[in-house]
Formats: sequence, C-alpha cells, structure tokens
Amino acid sequence: MFSTLQALVLNAASVHADRTAVVYDSRSMSDSPVSLLYKDLLQLAVGLSLVLQEYCTDNNGVIGLYCCDDLFVPVWILGILQSPAAYVPLDPEAPGLLCARVIHQCGLKYCVVKTELLQAAVEEHISVDICVEVAKFKMTLILVKLIKATENKSKPQQTVDGAVTGRQPGDRGLAYVLHTSGTTGPSKIVRVLHKCILPNILHLRSLFQMSADDVVFLASPLTFDPSVVDIFLALSSGAQLLIIPSMVKKMPHRLATALFKDNKTTVLQVTPTLLCSFSNHIIKQDVLSSGSSLRVLVLGGEAFPSPALLRSCRDEDNKTHVFNIYGITEVSCWASCYEIPQTLLQSTFRVPLGTPLRDTVLEVRDEHGGIITEGEGQVFIGGEDRVCLLGDEDTVINGMMRATGDWVKVQDSQLYYLGRRDRLIKRNGKRVNLDNVQQVRRRHQENTSSVEADLSRQIMKQVSLLLPSYSVPDAVVLLPALCLTAHGEFTTSLSVFDHNILGLDEDAALAEESNFLLSGGDSLKALHLCEDISTTVGVATPKLLEVILDGTFVDILHYIDSTMLMPLLENDSNSLREAQKRRSGSPSDVPAKKERGQSPCEDLLQQETQAFKVIRRGAEVIEMDPKKERSNLQAAADVDKYSCRKEENVLELCLSWSSDTGRCVDASPIILVRERTEQSSVVAERTVFIGSHSHRFQALDLDTGRLLWERVLGDRVESSAAVSHCGTLVVVGCYDGCVYFLSTNSGKTQWTFETGDAVKSCPAVDPHTGLVIVGSHDGHVYALNPKCVWKHHCGGRAVFSSPHLQPDLRQLFVASLGGELLCLHPDSGDILWSNNRNVPFFSSPNCGSGLVVLGSVDGNICCYSSTGKLVRRRIRLAV
Repeated sequence: MFSTLQALVLNAASVHADRTAVVYDSRSMSDSPVSLLYKDLLQLAVGLSLVLQEYCTDNNGVIGLYCCDDLFVPVWILGILQSPAAYVPLDPEAPGLLCARVIHQCGLKYCVVKTELLQAAVEEHISVDICVEVAKFKMTLILVKLIKATENKSKPQQTVDGAVTGRQPGDRGLAYVLHTSGTTGPSKIVRVLHKCILPNILHLRSLFQMSADDVVFLASPLTFDPSVVDIFLALSSGAQLLIIPSMVKKMPHRLATALFKDNKTTVLQVTPTLLCSFSNHIIKQDVLSSGSSLRVLVLGGEAFPSPALLRSCRDEDNKTHVFNIYGITEVSCWASCYEIPQTLLQSTFRVPLGTPLRDTVLEVRDEHGGIITEGEGQVFIGGEDRVCLLGDEDTVINGMMRATGDWVKVQDSQLYYLGRRDRLIKRNGKRVNLDNVQQVRRRHQENTSSVEADLSRQIMKQVSLLLPSYSVPDAVVLLPALCLTAHGEFTTSLSVFDHNILGLDEDAALAEESNFLLSGGDSLKALHLCEDISTTVGVATPKLLEVILDGTFVDILHYIDSTMLMPLLENDSNSLREAQKRRSGSPSDVPAKKERGQSPCEDLLQQETQAFKVIRRGAEVIEMDPKKERSNLQAAADVDKYSCRKEENVLELCLSWSSDTGRCVDASPIILVRERTEQSSVVAERTVFIGSHSHRFQALDLDTGRLLWERVLGDRVESSAAVSHCGTLVVVGCYDGCVYFLSTNSGKTQWTFETGDAVKSCPAVDPHTGLVIVGSHDGHVYALNPKCVWKHHCGGRAVFSSPHLQPDLRQLFVASLGGELLCLHPDSGDILWSNNRNVPFFSSPNCGSGLVVLGSVDGNICCYSSTGKLVRRRIRLAV
C-alpha cells in the first residue's frame, strides 16, 4: 500500500520510464510543445530534492512554491515532496499582502521560485535572500522573512491563523498546504496529509479506469486542490499531464483546439463555468462530438449544469462518461461522485451529488444539528484519515465532521444540491465571503473622501490591497437613483459597456484591434458585456461570448453588425457604419497612404530628419540629431515641460490622467519629444511608450493620456523601451524572446529579432552608429541594426539588467546574473575587460567620473575603475 503521493509516481515511473509524463503547450507560434519522459521527470525531481536537502535543513516541514504554468511544475512539486517537505503554492497574481499573510500563517522560511518570476516575488512585505539558483531546474531557492510591520498586521488574526512553526521536515506526513476562505469569515490554512488525499487519488483512478494512454489536462491553478487530483491521477497511472498557460485557458476557441485537436485530451476535470465558457458549437464539435477524444468529463466545484444543456450540445453517438463530483478543501479534495447515466441526460431530473468516495462519510443535519434521512439540511463531511488540519490544529478529533455551508435535499437516499444558506458564494471557482468584503470596506469608511469619484477609487484601492483578486469587486457603483432617459428607459451603448467593464474612463481610447481579455477583461466581465450587448440590441446569440473572448473589439462590432443588428436596421443600413466612424476618431487608426513601390525602409528613412529628445528613467534626457550624429546628456530639469516646480517650499503632485494597461507594469515609461510644423508654427509632439504583463504595448499622448495606438505582442512586456537613432522606431524586448522594432507613428511592426530566451533588458542605442544593444535571458548581449551585427556571450546565465553605453569613450558595460561585469567595444563586441563576483547582478551599470557603479543581490554597491578594478564596496544592512 502506498503511503505518499510521490510513491505513486515512483511506482508508475518504474513501469513507464520511456513514456511521456508531462507536455507543456504554450500555444506560441514560435514554440512547439515540450515534454518530459517519466525517467527525466524522476531524475530531475531527485536532483532538486538533493538541492533542497542541502539548503533547507530547518524548513519547518514546508517549502513555498511560487510559479506559473510550466513544464517543470511536477518537477518542483515532486522535488519538494521528496526532500521531504509539504509544498505551499503561492499565487504570483495575488496581492503582496495576501502572500505575506500566507507565508506568516504557514511558517514558511524557504520558497522555490520560478527564476523568471524572481523579481515579482520580491515585494514590500517580505525581505528575500537568494540561497541558490539552479538553471537546470529553472528555479531559484530563496529565504523569506516577513517585514516586521507585516507581521504586526497579522497578529489580530492569530487566534485562528497563527503561524505553523516548530515542525520538523516531513512531520505528520504533510503533503501540501492551501489557504481557503473557510465556511465562516477570514481565510484559513488547510494542511493536507498524504493519508487524507491518497484515498481520493486511488478511488478516482479506479472509478475513471485510468491507463497509460490517457491525457489529463491540468485545468486548476495549484492554489485550488483539484490540481492535486489532476497531477497525481495522471502521473500515478503512467498517463500524460497536459499543461497550458492560464491566459490560453481564458480563450475558449484556442483552448478547445489545444485540448482536443492537438493534444487529444481524454480526462477533463473542470468547473461547469469553464465548460460553459465554450460555445454550444465548440462543445458539440470538439468536447462532446461523436469522435471526441474525451473519455471522462468531471464537473465539480460548482452546481452541476442542467442535463438539458448537456443533452443539447452532445452528439447522440458520443461515448464520453460524465461525472458530477462534490467536495470541500477542508476534507481534501472530493467527497462524493455520481456518473450521469444516459437516461438522466434525456430527462429533466436534477443530478444528485452521488455516493461517498473511499473512507469518506457524508451526513445531512438540520438547523438544530440533528442527522436527517429525508428533507433539507446542511452537508457535513468527515471520515477516518480524511479530515485535514485547519489553522493551528495539531490533531483531528475522532469522528470530526466539517460543516460545508451547502444545503441539500435528501430524497430516496440521494442528496440534491439546493445552494448556500450563508453569505459565502463561489466566484470563478473560488469561495468569496461577502461579509469579509463588507467588513474590509467598513473598516476604512471613516478615512474615505466624501467626493463620489474619490470615494469609489479609494474603496477599490483598499479592497484590492486586502483581498485576493477573486474577491475584489469588478466595480464600485454609487447609485443615488437609476439612470433613465427622457422616455423612462435605461441608457445603454456599446462604448459605455466596454469602458465600464474594463475599468476605463469613458473618454479613454480603445484600439479596435485589441483583445478583450488582453485589455484587462476576464471571463466574468465577458459575460457581463455579452449580456449588456444582448439587452441593448434585443437579440440573444450563443456565439457572441466566443467572439468577445477570442476576437478583437472590431470583430465584436462586425459580428454585431452582420449577425445581430442588420435584421433590426434594414431600413437604415448606414446607421451603424456612421456610429463606427464616430468611434474610430483617432488619426492613428488610418495609416497614411504610401506611394506605390515604396519600401518600408525608404519610408522610415524619409519620415524623420529633425532633431528629437528622448526622456528616460533616472531624469535622463537624450537629445539626438540624425543629420549630425550627435548625442548630448543633460538634466531633465532643462526641459520646462517636465520639471517639477517648487513654489513656497511646497511640492504638489496630482493625477493628470491614467491609462489601463490590463495587468502589472514592471517597465519604466519612455517619452519621445518631437517637433512638427502645423500652419506655419512649430508644435511639440510628446509621446509616452509603455508595456505591461498583459502583452500590451501602448503609445499615449503625454498631455492628454489619449491612446494613440496599441499593440498586443507575443508575451508579457517587462522591458523598458528605447527609441532608435532615427527617431522613427520604438524598440522593446518581450518575454517571447523577441526584440520588436515598431513604428513610433502607427505601432506597425517593422522588424523583429528573435533571441534564445526572454528579453527583460532595456535596449541602449548608440548615437554614433545607430546600433541597438540589448541583453537576453539566453546569456547573450546583441547589437542590432536591425539584424544582428554582433553578439557576445556574457559568461553564463541571463542578462537581466540593461546595457550602459559611454558613446564618446566607445565603452559598453553589461552585467549578468552570473555575476559577470563586462566592458565591451560597442562597434565589435570585443572584450576590453571583465570582472566576476559570482553574485547575480540585477542592477544596471551606471558611469560617472571615470567609475562604473552597480548593485548586487547580496546587498553590496560595487564601484569599479575604468580598467575593471574593484575600487570600493559599500555594504547595505537591509535589501
């Protein structure tokens, strides 16, 4: 009998060593799916466990895991389990304060971080020391410590959420630790022992008749316990575990293609919400078609959908087995299961919760706590070795039954779900306690402004800091009265809906080629937009939601025009077109007409001949004149428009405008200042360029914040941009490994250069030669024009920081995560000198008075001479 989760995988790997264990399909046009064999998975996990044993001897029996979807997810989990310790998944997209609170409650000392997320893991509530980075495992091991103020903030909740400390590695057989909203109030830590979850895996493996030919999709995030079932159901059976990026999971058409056409998924465990995000057409064509690869469909985490819905979307020859599964995290993971017979799909009866799974006990109690066998009551779940530890519990009392908060009707020995009878709801598959949200708002009510706009903004800011993302409301709406027209009708329009739902100002411009999801939307907001549009035009259509999720804004307009509005507007066919013309008022939406035969290169060279200025971070102003090939650096204060004026010893800052980039912004904005002639007068054009994690790169008018153009690149953008020597191109690196050369006027891609890994480095531009010099996580620094003129490998590991150029001295300084500082000749890439401290450099070099200065992750500020000699080192006590 197996006693641990990793023992199940070890047994399967011994039998299926040469079969594929994990497949990661990024759905990128430039990258093919990658995979690991069982023998490779096992070898990597053992290697990682040895690293953790060496560096994490006092780990309290728990090690954090800070990562996103990746091929190495099973490696990291198995490595932690074999060290031995329990893994604690941390959500990279959660607020920093929430992660800090989980770290405190779990007593975490060490955390395995996906190396490319290391910068995101370092935030204001925790201090981080790097123990070791191992490129082979794509991870960095860090020692985490809570900043004292954060610990103090958590103290009032320690009656139920105190830190779990003083535990020894492997103590009590812990497998993993999750945080949940519980059934009454604040979040609780749930510690799951191997013996609690193993019965689930073994029973479901038998129930679903798992084999080595199956492909199991990892649908849930690691912070949601069904992910444990997905991972170990697959890897204990010799089957394939399919991993797909979370962004693709939000795009129904692309997800369906990945699951059923490209990877032939056979086992799918999802929430009904995710299933219903597919259109009826996709479900009938791919998910439940006659030739579908899907063998087992498991729906859980929410109320089971109507059998009539499945019947209408299912081909009569489909052979997929459909299951309704039910459970709570506190008795991890599933408690009961029911296979839907064909006869029930043909009827209108409700679907029961099913019979208890192995070693699990279900009871229904009335409002007085008495067990009932008929009628309505609340479900309680327990069972020997099935109940997990909550908060700071050390043991579970024999016969313990956990309340679920779910009410059911017991009829003919079957349990039928009725709904929740408390203030706990489920949103996006996560539990949200409405009282918690209300308490957070009330806690800060006295400190908020009475001005409506400020009040809404302040409320949203406070709840965003103190609640997980799935608990944050989409909007704060102050309603003194319903908004009606003179005819007594609601005022609705497409432009109002998409701006409100995305959280944009009504006068903010949206590029019509942008995607709804990549512009800050999500599946829930898409449903709201779909409902609003359908209500406005008075016509419902199932395909509209699919267009919103997969298409662009202009696709949505075209679909409404052709499918929904045209039957209603037969007598006035020009109305919608005129409205669309009024919407697309930005001059950048219509490209200038080119002469026939004119090449892109000729067009760019003829566009700009005047001088221009580029304002970068650090108050640096670069002034360029392509005709004279000159470069001057001066203080930003020389530019009146951007100087901060101090009057009467008072410095005042106020928000002039803002632009929603959709997700986190790590890059620094860059400002391009150009002059153009307009009606015999010279007018200054000031453009801001900025990118974000949403893959979006924007060009904005500095004075008004108006969106001039927007591009959705191949992956998230953490690199700050640069402007080419001629002033016609903006250059930016991307996580997809490409360096994009975009037109400053239109955003059109003029060139791309592909490196071997993600590009987070900000490019440097040589004012004399025009070379664009940029570093990559593949360990090289490249000189582009726009093709590669030269490249140089920087001694191992990634080049994260930005190159620094001394154009007049013809010196280029580059630092790497391998601790290498190099001085190169910018024309050839030849090494002038180098120095290695064996400590990663995330900091970018800077120069002054013949010295080179940069910081390292060990807290040192290092100063080098012009010949590469370490002149001095200043040690900071806190990083």
